[in-house]
Amino acid sequence: MTRAEKLRKDALALAFTLPAMIPMTLFWFIPLGYVVYLSFTAWDFMSPEKTFVGLENYRYLFESPAFYEAVGVTLLFCAGSVLPTMAGGLALALLLNRAMKGASVYRTLMFLPWVTPTVAVSIVWSWIFEPDVGLANTVLQAIGLDAVGWLQDPQWALPGVLVVTIWKSIGWAMVFYLVALQNVPAELLEAAELDGASGMDKLRRITLPLLSPTTFFLFIVQTIGALQAYDQINVLTQGGPSGSTRTLLYMYYQSAFESFNIGEASSVAVVLIISCLLLSLASSFVSRRSVHY
Repeated sequence: MTRAEKLRKDALALAFTLPAMIPMTLFWFIPLGYVVYLSFTAWDFMSPEKTFVGLENYRYLFESPAFYEAVGVTLLFCAGSVLPTMAGGLALALLLNRAMKGASVYRTLMFLPWVTPTVAVSIVWSWIFEPDVGLANTVLQAIGLDAVGWLQDPQWALPGVLVVTIWKSIGWAMVFYLVALQNVPAELLEAAELDGASGMDKLRRITLPLLSPTTFFLFIVQTIGALQAYDQINVLTQGGPSGSTRTLLYMYYQSAFESFNIGEASSVAVVLIISCLLLSLASSFVSRRSVHY
């Protein structure tokens, strides 16, 4: 390929990518750079001047006990929502992947919470978790258990938010696992059955290893989604009680729009962006290695 042909090819590629790069630059790269800049300033969101303070916001952030409490809650929220969602999605996919009457109806019903707005879902669950007349406590009392302050007790507030998050997301994970299960070669399963493998052996030695790319993808995407969870926390608990459901993203919201400390809020946002970027890079790295091998 001559130099002129290479330049023409590069110019053609640039012409095709430019329409996509313009909105990305305007609505992603420039705001991202502005957030990084704000993280080095002291600004109250209303004053015309922004005071440059260097790394002071980051120093304050990493010395603040509230930051580490938010990190702990965020890690608990990620683990408590991602792992059960994936396990439940896989279990539902295995159940509904069989030829059974009404399977398509059940799949649709399980997927409906995912396409329902999170705010609407959270409002309904706030009624279910109502301490005096809510359905959750009514059921507990009907079976002889004590009522629980689902959203009012620091011990139960995070589990309550996790229930809502898992209920909404489990159908989404199920759809991905259903597609992956349908791509498992039937010949391998038939050969294993002829060799005397039980259903559990086929699941453990054939199905689950072949589902590992989907599992890893779901883990990364669900974790990034958990880091960005906001709507259900805002509707159900507003980060309380006593900070028991205040994640990093909700800490960012409180710093920016309640305390009007934009510099501190921007430093929290940068930490979140770096976390999501590292997860995305890990996903890309593992995907490339799996394709290579």
